[in-house]
Amino acid sequence: MKPYVLIESREQMEEFLAGNDKLLLFKHSTRCPVSAQAFDEFQRFLNTDAGRRVPAAVVHVIEQRDVSNTVSERFGIRHESPQVMWIKEGKVVWYTSHSNITAEKIGRAVSEPR
Repeated sequence: MKPYVLIESREQMEEFLAGNDKLLLFKHSTRCPVSAQAFDEFQRFLNTDAGRRVPAAVVHVIEQRDVSNTVSERFGIRHESPQVMWIKEGKVVWYTSHSNITAEKIGRAVSEPR
């Protein structure tokens, strides 16, 4: 079983957001080597003890452009890919992109009270 949900529609995204007070969201380009490296880091975090306790979702930005755009509009965060967001109570409290995405940085973000 994957440690994350693959979001494939706006409706599924809304359901996932509504069903989780805290969650990680990773926006991934399946055609970009930088995104592939960042996705490896994201998965490395999800395979830690802390990561196993965090609901997580992935949006493939090329294949699900409408979902990716909805995320940017809803949270007021400029689209980047790769990009990871830590969302609490419906608000983005931390995000980063590209080579700044590491398992360690994600771990620090989810462990800090905000």
